[in-house]
Amino acid sequence: MTKESTYTAKLPGPDGFYDYTPEEDAIWGELYERQMKLLADMACREYLDGVKTLSLMPDKVPQLLDVNRRLNETTGFGVEGVPALIPPSQFYELLSQGKFPLATFLRRREHIDYIEEPDLFHEVFGHCPLLTNQSYANFVRRFGETAVHLGKGYSWHLFRIFWFTVEFGLINTPEGRRCYGAGIVSSPSEAKAAMKGTECEFRPFDLLSVLRTPYRIDIVQPIYYVIDSFADLEAIIEQDIEGAILKAKSLGDFAPSFEAKAS
Repeated sequence: MTKESTYTAKLPGPDGFYDYTPEEDAIWGELYERQMKLLADMACREYLDGVKTLSLMPDKVPQLLDVNRRLNETTGFGVEGVPALIPPSQFYELLSQGKFPLATFLRRREHIDYIEEPDLFHEVFGHCPLLTNQSYANFVRRFGETAVHLGKGYSWHLFRIFWFTVEFGLINTPEGRRCYGAGIVSSPSEAKAAMKGTECEFRPFDLLSVLRTPYRIDIVQPIYYVIDSFADLEAIIEQDIEGAILKAKSLGDFAPSFEAKAS
């Protein structure tokens, strides 16, 4: 959220709408149709219901105003357009206000399979559908409030909670284990890896363990933490987060389950 972006943020017109090109509409449509086909038996029901609630379609890039209105109508959450990369303090502050920061640019065709920084497809298709679920939306807002309250010294460990839930979380359902994290549902390689489970490890969500687990952003995840319900997710952030982070710091990190990134 802090390094320089290789993309330029789009700005809205006087009416609040963003001008997306036919090529950007086409890229959105390809991404949407590919992922929806893949996620039919991989994503949890709450996510798929959220796609319908937001009326996401393959024909055009969705508009921020429409997504914001539909979220407001369902859970009271919203979105706010931002540049691709913003400071953590701004990110947490927006979440605490019930606004999900939403990058407004769409990836170029040469990056259609993978883009390291969050773009509009990752933000809207990945994050926004589950913000129609009240327990999930409550968790995201309380996470932001907790981050603002605890401050910078806790930020790094606190984001691990976000990483292993909002970004790369899995959930047990009557149909079996399903994905809900935005980094999984918006990525074909991540979704296939997480659901096939042949080269990764699944762990039941435990707050202290999550706080001690390092990760890398540029690889398919080797570890996923699994919750049992979104009500359980909401309860996570009501624990003594400060005390848990202090304990995690005193115990130290688990050994990484990946190779260090080459400098």
